[in-house]
Amino acid sequence: MAKDKLGTTIPLTERIRLGVQKALRKLAEESALKGETLVVKIDGEVKDMPAKDLLHTLPQ
Repeated sequence: MAKDKLGTTIPLTERIRLGVQKALRKLAEESALKGETLVVKIDGEVKDMPAKDLLHTLPQ
């Protein structure tokens, strides 16, 4: 198993979740720079949302 900066063991599922979170943030950042929109599903409803607005809702 991988370890974090403090030497604590990180389960595979958590590493996968963090990787997906990082990839989504990168996608939103790059799309925001280009002024693009992204298709998201919020409360069961599919919407086009400007990437710059979506970026504010994503964790660092």
